[in-house]
Amino acid sequence: MENKVRIQDNLYEAVNGEWLKNAVIPDDRPTTGGFAVLDEEVEKLLMNDFDLFSKGELATDIKEMDYAISLYKKVLDEKRRNEEGIKPALPLLEKIQGIKTIADLNKLAKDFLLHNIDLPFNMGVDVDMKDATKYSFIILGPGIILPDTQYYKDEATYNQLIGIYSQMAMNALAKCPLTEEDKQKYLADTLAYDKLIANSVKSQLEWADYVNNYNPMPLEEVCEMVKPFDFKGLLSSLFDKVPETIIVYDPRAIKEFNLYFNETNLELFKHWLYVKELLGASQALSIELASNATLFRRALMGVAKEPTLQKQAYQVASRYFSEPIGYYYGKKYFGEEAKKDVVNLVKKIIETYKDRMRKNTFLEEATKEKAILKLSTIEIKMGYPDSIREFYSTLVVNEEDNYFDAVSKLNVLKVKENLDRLYQKVDRSEWVMPGHMVNACYNPSSNDITFPAAILQKPFYSIHQSVYENLGGIGAVIGHEISHAFDNNGAHFDENGNIANWWSEKDFQAFKELTNDMIKQWDGIPFHGSQVNGELVVSENIADNGGMAVTIAIMHTLENPDFQAYFKNWARVWCLKAKEEYIQLLLKNDVHSPAELRANIQVRNFDEWYEAFDVKETDQMFIAKDKRIVIW
Repeated sequence: MENKVRIQDNLYEAVNGEWLKNAVIPDDRPTTGGFAVLDEEVEKLLMNDFDLFSKGELATDIKEMDYAISLYKKVLDEKRRNEEGIKPALPLLEKIQGIKTIADLNKLAKDFLLHNIDLPFNMGVDVDMKDATKYSFIILGPGIILPDTQYYKDEATYNQLIGIYSQMAMNALAKCPLTEEDKQKYLADTLAYDKLIANSVKSQLEWADYVNNYNPMPLEEVCEMVKPFDFKGLLSSLFDKVPETIIVYDPRAIKEFNLYFNETNLELFKHWLYVKELLGASQALSIELASNATLFRRALMGVAKEPTLQKQAYQVASRYFSEPIGYYYGKKYFGEEAKKDVVNLVKKIIETYKDRMRKNTFLEEATKEKAILKLSTIEIKMGYPDSIREFYSTLVVNEEDNYFDAVSKLNVLKVKENLDRLYQKVDRSEWVMPGHMVNACYNPSSNDITFPAAILQKPFYSIHQSVYENLGGIGAVIGHEISHAFDNNGAHFDENGNIANWWSEKDFQAFKELTNDMIKQWDGIPFHGSQVNGELVVSENIADNGGMAVTIAIMHTLENPDFQAYFKNWARVWCLKAKEEYIQLLLKNDVHSPAELRANIQVRNFDEWYEAFDVKETDQMFIAKDKRIVIW
């Protein structure tokens, strides 16, 4: 007992330490614990069902599941995939090689866009942030090889990661009908072009402030910026009515377009595109090529092995048919009793949140009323949707198609479905997460919260857990998602999901000061040889803080509340064992704080933590009262 960690010194370690010592991270995953364990269990369950479906030993009346099973079988068809090798992708690669001028690319632009093949900038249709009832056409810069622009500024890290990427690319290029000299040149040009792009695109920190994505520009102005690419010609080929306004998500990348795309560097672009599409296509080619194409991603996350072929087949089917599979999972495995219980808990949390808003000390009455209106109009999406969108019935997988052709056709259908939305009304009943996903979210554009069926399990929730444990688990997660409506991003959206200023200047300034306090509380915390970036993770920390505040308030309404059970389950939810490479990846790129710190830091902001475990000034889990932050 002498060696046991005291809960007053490290809540996370005291609750999870023994489990963490013995936990083994699966070879094909970067993590285990909390969310990951549930995800593994759901995956095993559905993989077993898919295996039975494929053998004809299990049936379903959900027609869209039949298409998912057809795709699943194509992934498993090793013989055909290996016999065909790289051949299915050669027509695409030859088409890219045939580009001699920008005029050639302009002629191919529509076909490339529909087939999800990269163009000099990315584009699509998304909900308009200032009018969430409609869609707008959006553009942003091209994607870079490394996870973030900051990697390009660290020579040692850059060389290490690009070395792995280069080996992967050369392994794939070895299968192509190119000379050895061309293979080397294609790779060198790819890396050179990637560096050009990285100078202009947003960093992960910039993307974290997503309200700044909304930059409407007249079409003609955008067309001038992206010349000689024929943007207007592309839009005219896609739509009867060309949009007059374009929402530019990454203005710097578009304004600096000619720095990385022009007649002079067209060959760089072409070779970059060739390598990028070769690696992208490899997933649906031979087993050897598909395995090779995972090397870079696995190195980033510290994953030793790729998943079994059966697991890959399930994951591909799940990626293309997420909604039908989530619907199937919810119908078969989700209890209505649990759904009813959690919906009631959500309603209770919302009402408690309203009460806390009324008692808020830094908001004026008019701002409070707007915040309460926003809370009153939050829509709850619990478990899984009532039906599958009609779109999925169009995703027919033809029996005669090989794996590559099947996914190529599915990509076209998915891109078309996105583009066809442009002049449609936004359907707010649509779910952004499928029922079998172990996660939850708040959508600022529709002011709704989604809790897929798969997360409504222990340790997050169980009808067999105490109410105190459920409040520390799913209750705090629910409060977290609701709090996103009032984080540094969500605060800019009104109850209808539109960017709107519903704050007084004085109130918003007070909120910004509290936000800055939260940034300072987290910024620079040492973790695994690196540091937390307080600005990158602030939105999620505000949400954690709000989720804990509102559920602690509910705890006080209960008879003899067990705060020890509450805080212990809060720590249990964030239990995580991860590969070191993955920890470093998250520290640089993830808007969420490290799980261990989420468990240990937030609790210190609340007096109930100190009372529950008699935490004193001499304990490591103590912070002075004047340093404690509660925003909502």
